[in-house]
Amino acid sequence: MTLKVAVQMDPIDSINIKGDSTFAMMLEAQARGHRLFYYQTRTLALGGGSLFATGHDVAVRDEAGNHFTLGESRRVDLGQYDVVLMRQDPPFDMGYITATHLLDHIHPRTLVVNDPTEVRNAPEKLYVLRYPQFMPDTLITRDPAEIAAFRRTHGDIILKPLYGNGGAGVFRLGEEDQNFSSLLELFTQAFREPFIAQQYLPDVRKGDKRIILVDGKVAGAINRVPAANESRSNMHVGGRPEPTTLTKREHEICEALGPDLKARGLIFVGIDVIGDYLTEINVTSPTGIREVQRFGGANIAALIWDAIESRR
Repeated sequence: MTLKVAVQMDPIDSINIKGDSTFAMMLEAQARGHRLFYYQTRTLALGGGSLFATGHDVAVRDEAGNHFTLGESRRVDLGQYDVVLMRQDPPFDMGYITATHLLDHIHPRTLVVNDPTEVRNAPEKLYVLRYPQFMPDTLITRDPAEIAAFRRTHGDIILKPLYGNGGAGVFRLGEEDQNFSSLLELFTQAFREPFIAQQYLPDVRKGDKRIILVDGKVAGAINRVPAANESRSNMHVGGRPEPTTLTKREHEICEALGPDLKARGLIFVGIDVIGDYLTEINVTSPTGIREVQRFGGANIAALIWDAIESRR
């Protein structure tokens, strides 16, 4: 089986191939004989009932500093492709949402991974609220009085943007933190949507576990341990990846989520667990598959392509 695969992603020259999941998926697709086309969302154009993109045929190599070769720029009809990988990074803003609407015009005739309608309906910090039995106490609001009451109840909280990503704008606020009011003012001025307040989980010092599910099944996991002076475990702000195994509680969480994820066409999903608590369900552009394989785990890119090919 040879598939025509279009990859919607951020600039390929700027990625860090050591930890980039999109690049791992491209390497695996190429190894299977699939033909790759690379483009960015800014080139999407919907007209006359067809969705076009301008980009390049691309060949990839697992060589830092020499990881791709582009063909000549050309405009293609994405409806003539077998698969589109929607892999641009958030933020989950109106630009991201608009891209999902555009891709709806070709899916499922062209298989978009993940399903663009379901991605649009599953923003990470809201979709997870469907599973309150697994979550820490969480509040979604932009009302300062509500957030102040929440902090009085828990003493120590995390405040973050509802549609943020990569740990940006995440603050830990203790009961006596005198920056609380100023930070709320800043959030109110910076964001039109509500914010998310969450009970602080001391277990984050032991790590924030990223568990990857493919077609609703556990495919692998890594633990991300925050740096000494950080409450965030994201690797690009100093978090340290380490190998891990799943606990009984984590298996329970995955078994509850898995059938719903598969039914929604969310083939590649990363969930975040701190201690016994589920904190996020990442469906836009999950990461972590290269780290899993580096620590001796499964080739998750191969599992993803197995799932994609079974649908073609």
